[in-house]
Amino acid sequence: MGLLSILRKFTSAPERELRLLLLGLDNAGKTTILKILASEDITSITPTAGFNIKSVISDGFKLNVWDIGGQRKIRPYWKNYFENTDVLIYVVDSADKKRLEETGIELYELLSDDKLHNVPVLVYANKQDLPDSLSASDLAQALGLPTIKDRSWQIQACTASEGTGVREGMEWVCKSIKKK
Repeated sequence: MGLLSILRKFTSAPERELRLLLLGLDNAGKTTILKILASEDITSITPTAGFNIKSVISDGFKLNVWDIGGQRKIRPYWKNYFENTDVLIYVVDSADKKRLEETGIELYELLSDDKLHNVPVLVYANKQDLPDSLSASDLAQALGLPTIKDRSWQIQACTASEGTGVREGMEWVCKSIKKK
């Protein structure tokens, strides 16, 4: 074991830095998830007009999470943030069945972009606490996730406002990166 390896073990510095892109339609819960990851207060969250960036240390990784606004007028600019993305995190409001088709279209446009080719994707099935929300497995079927063969993917049920399921999703992110 070299000196650098020994020093790494004694410092809290992460072994690897990752770029995570946090996308989804407006009001899906992206910023709430970001604030939960950063252990910040979530009592007053406003719609993201541009982007938020937070760095979080998790499982030996420094995760630089880019939360980009999901309003229709902002979505064409998402592509400006694709470069060097290690993991795509896509957040879906599981109770918003009226926008299920729209969120599916946006997700598959992301997955078809060359800059995101082979990038693992974590889908948060958010707002599981709301009545009539789709379960994670039903949402996965509705979005056609089982047909994705060109990358690893995971769907994680969560209720971001309670912090439920958020960390479990990030554990999958770290495990999938370690496999690479």
